[in-house]
Amino acid sequence: MSDDRKDEPPPYFPMVKDGSAMARHYFERRAALSSTTGVFGPPLPLSALASTASITVSSLIIPEKTTTEGILVRSTSAIWSEIVQKLGSDWNLAFQLTPDQWEELIAGAFHKEGYEVTKTPRSGDHGRDVIAIKHGFGCVKILGSVKAYKPDHLVEYDAVRALVGVVTADQKASKGIITTTSDFPPLMENDPGIAPFLPTRLELVDGKRLQQWLNELRNKSA
Repeated sequence: MSDDRKDEPPPYFPMVKDGSAMARHYFERRAALSSTTGVFGPPLPLSALASTASITVSSLIIPEKTTTEGILVRSTSAIWSEIVQKLGSDWNLAFQLTPDQWEELIAGAFHKEGYEVTKTPRSGDHGRDVIAIKHGFGCVKILGSVKAYKPDHLVEYDAVRALVGVVTADQKASKGIITTTSDFPPLMENDPGIAPFLPTRLELVDGKRLQQWLNELRNKSA
């Protein structure tokens, strides 16, 4: 997983019943901090909510258990749906989310599609941020790579070639999918090291298509 905000601490939300209020508060607070300081500051203290259970916004997925490859996803949280809803109307909010949050959004999306999903650790993931397996007839194993980039930061050729290498090395992998908040270079699909794998062994999902996919998943479960 790569992005442009590596040193930014994760924000926090109080665990309350109104998930939309949490998401709204998060984006409004980050926007206010950005406009006054130019950077996003640390999360607000939760001392006033000490009697209420709290979670980080990165808790967009609810874990089942830890496996040798990472965290097995049991379901998505209410915050996942609320953030996806806001992203559907304003994609600029995509660039306010942290790398962890994007990995969990994508893991949750695959879970919504009916896959058994594992979110890998931030380090030692061998280029895989998400592992999604659909069992039964037509069983497939997808290796997902998530790139949380700013609009002017295109996904690098080397990042795509690296995932091709990982998919090729994993004999059980059906295909690799790279999702990004940004875009890919316009001629990437013609690259001789990439083109032969498209679209059955490799799929490139840009910000526009990612927004559409998340919207469709949310509408399905509404």
